[in-house]
Amino acid sequence: MARRAGSLHHVEIYVSDLARSITFWGWLLNTLGYTPHQIWPEGRSWKLGCSYLLFVKARRFDVSFHRTRTGLNHLAFHARSRRHVDTLTKHLQARGVRILYEDRHPHAGGADSYAVYFEDPDRIKVEIVAP
Repeated sequence: MARRAGSLHHVEIYVSDLARSITFWGWLLNTLGYTPHQIWPEGRSWKLGCSYLLFVKARRFDVSFHRTRTGLNHLAFHARSRRHVDTLTKHLQARGVRILYEDRHPHAGGADSYAVYFEDPDRIKVEIVAP
């Protein structure tokens, strides 16, 4: 697969509990078409095309993550369709994942937006948005 200058190569995210994050992200990324890429004692990665996401066990816990501090706010992924967003929402709810902005779901991003917003185990916001 050809790499395009400027396209995203990878994102590395430090997590507090690797096993919990593997369970959460593994299921979600597999449903979005990612495949397992790398496995090592302190981390895992999943790949889609030329890009991949890494989840690595954090070594420092002196400051907890919060998306409103400097740094990553959220990760947004394309859904295949509105139906895909609806199916993922039902699966997330069945897994006990809290849907953010539930009172405005699935239009929390505005009238033209159709998406589901939720948090990973470390409270990183995730968005799955329909075309």
